[in-house]
Amino acid sequence: MRGAGRVDTAAVMETLAELQSRAAQPGLVVWIGLRPERKAPMRVVAQAELTEAGLEGDHRSRPGARAVSLIQAEHLPVIAACLGRARVGYVDLRRNVAISGLNLASLRGRSVRIGGALIRLTVPCSPCRRMEAALGHGGYNAMRGHGGVLAEVLSPGPIRTGDLVLPQPVEGARPEGT
Repeated sequence: MRGAGRVDTAAVMETLAELQSRAAQPGLVVWIGLRPERKAPMRVVAQAELTEAGLEGDHRSRPGARAVSLIQAEHLPVIAACLGRARVGYVDLRRNVAISGLNLASLRGRSVRIGGALIRLTVPCSPCRRMEAALGHGGYNAMRGHGGVLAEVLSPGPIRTGDLVLPQPVEGARPEGT
């Protein structure tokens, strides 16, 4: 029997799935880039078609868990600081899509709607040795932990700079407010 003024902690405890299902706000697509061929300069675009194989016009397009690469815009100042620079650019990092305002690492394994497409974030996008050439001495290590994520395309569609990035509900989580 519960006494007056006592809180039923079981009723107030939130499940991990419920905590993981929340984002403080939607994210925003702030940059889109295509790699037309291996080692070619990035081509910055305002919109692109996201197919099951990745972004149309990107030479690395292939279906599966690594179809598209995303990076969190907030990581660029950290990478720059690790290099002792004032800034680094999206083109230097060679990722396809930059997202602002959303912790991409917290969404690993989750489905996310971007514009007209639906993707599932799969694995971290680890840096490659080309980051030394692109960023200079220490570029590889500056990118470690800040390289973004890879994703598979669940439902193709167009994406544009300025599109909202909306995490989809987590299975097993109660809708907010219930």
